[in-house]
Amino acid sequence: MRTIPLAAAGFFALAATATAHDITSAVDPARPAAFDITSASATTDGRLATFMMEVAGEAGSVKPEATGKLPGAKVAAYVWPTRFDPSVVGFAEKSGILALAITAHPDFDDTPLYDENGDGDPANDGAGWHSHWVVLEKAEACGAGLKVRDVSPGVDVLPATAPMLPLALDSPGMSPLLKGKVAKITVPVKGGEGVSFDAVTAELQVNAEGKAPLLCVTGVHDVASGDLSLPGKIVKE
Repeated sequence: MRTIPLAAAGFFALAATATAHDITSAVDPARPAAFDITSASATTDGRLATFMMEVAGEAGSVKPEATGKLPGAKVAAYVWPTRFDPSVVGFAEKSGILALAITAHPDFDDTPLYDENGDGDPANDGAGWHSHWVVLEKAEACGAGLKVRDVSPGVDVLPATAPMLPLALDSPGMSPLLKGKVAKITVPVKGGEGVSFDAVTAELQVNAEGKAPLLCVTGVHDVASGDLSLPGKIVKE
């Protein structure tokens, strides 16, 4: 696990630095195979966008162990940071880096509108892989230098399907596919052609004291580009 070299990567730069549409990454035996990214791509039909990443091992085969409590709870994530403005999915304009994430965390459920495991209870689904839009921003207090943006529900602009947590996090119920080496998800978002993206596998953790920063990126397994330069481009199908 390592920190993210934000300054060197120019993560918050205005101009994209893409050199190819897809991203490829060499296998690294030192990384957990389930999080060792080998390639990433994204396509759009103008209405829907599909994000994909392939890993060296079995995607989704490793999840955090349950602790039985929310404070300090860990989150495993497959993430696509993008250069979409957060306002395209209902967050405040220019409020940070909009990222699409597939996550699993057995100690809490942040998708209250959806019953992912189909047991009739929509409040016990966090352990299964599910999706979010999140807004990321720099945070020196976090191990990897990033956090999910802290917000005040009812004050800050949030999407209609946000779970009303004090985080810039949306739970619109898009179902991810994790099969074999591939993690993939299709989302409704317009104007995607040509938008830059990257792919990251990471761990996050809820603050043990319930304070801000509430949800830190604590470690990064792999970054497809190597430096978070967002070299990928969403291409038209």
